[in-house]
Amino acid sequence: MTSPTQSPTAEAARNWVRELKKYRDPNHARSIFELAVTLIPFAALWALSWWALSVSWLLTLPIAVLNGFFLVRVFAIQHDCGHSAFFRNTKVGDWVGRALGVLTLTPYDVWQKVHAVHHSNSGNLDQRDMGEIFTLTTAEYEARSWFGKARYRLYRSPFTLFVLGPGYLFFAQNRLPIGLMRAGFKYWLSAMGTNAAIVVILGIIFYFGGAAPILLIFVPTTLVAATLGVWLFYVQHQFEETHWDGKDAWQVHDAALHGSSHYVMPSVLQWLTANIGVHHVHHLYSRIPFYRLPEVLRDHGDLAQAQRLTIWESFATARLHLWDEGERRLLSFRQARQLRSAR
Repeated sequence: MTSPTQSPTAEAARNWVRELKKYRDPNHARSIFELAVTLIPFAALWALSWWALSVSWLLTLPIAVLNGFFLVRVFAIQHDCGHSAFFRNTKVGDWVGRALGVLTLTPYDVWQKVHAVHHSNSGNLDQRDMGEIFTLTTAEYEARSWFGKARYRLYRSPFTLFVLGPGYLFFAQNRLPIGLMRAGFKYWLSAMGTNAAIVVILGIIFYFGGAAPILLIFVPTTLVAATLGVWLFYVQHQFEETHWDGKDAWQVHDAALHGSSHYVMPSVLQWLTANIGVHHVHHLYSRIPFYRLPEVLRDHGDLAQAQRLTIWESFATARLHLWDEGERRLLSFRQARQLRSAR
């Protein structure tokens, strides 16, 4: 029997956590294999695109764009390291994550802390802070001034989120420990150490190849990966029937299961994104290595069918902007206006 403050769905989510515990142990040989089959093609495509510069930049650019998908996979492995899911030895995982953070332009220790806050507060209306795509409720939006509404509309526009946002996040914001500026030297060391390593690598590239490899390989590869990464993060939580509650009703496991999507992709994209689309399972038990997530879906049909979102269906999520507490779903600005008129 559940307690008066514990909903049946929250209790079911907690039961899933106990069941998923058996999938959490990584296989070190498999982890090393996954690292190799990610980094070797990534390095090979970098070399191939550099060679292609001697032929034509029109040949270089498509190779660089393709390599952006492998950089997404690099970030996904860094992500698993941040959850202590890739190696049993957390120190090994942390140092692998820090090294990969140089390639992804993401200070590992800063990101790890911010991402932990995201997992701890996801779906909590009273804790919308670091690591989130900021979302207002319909009531909060209506209470804003004209200028406040305009600012929010600008922020939530697809152009801001998916065109300007990715480059700003990875090229600019990640250069400082934003959100942790006064949290201690560790985060400044993470940001500045990552910056220094990036400068050294770019300096070596410039010394041997000039500006062309930086402008035609490094920048496009990173921008493609950044854009894909932001889109994936968006659709993982910003879908119509996601889950938000105030702190009195919010429960972490309930929010994890029902507030995260199962983004269904073709096999090749699922591989390139390291199964990050199985996000509801990941949020329920973040220490499961990404290569074991399909195993969870094979064993548990209920989870395989929960919150399924296809690529085609996901495009509609870009039009959702406001959480309505009465309807308990995300709405577009137009839907919110129509609902307000009907009320």
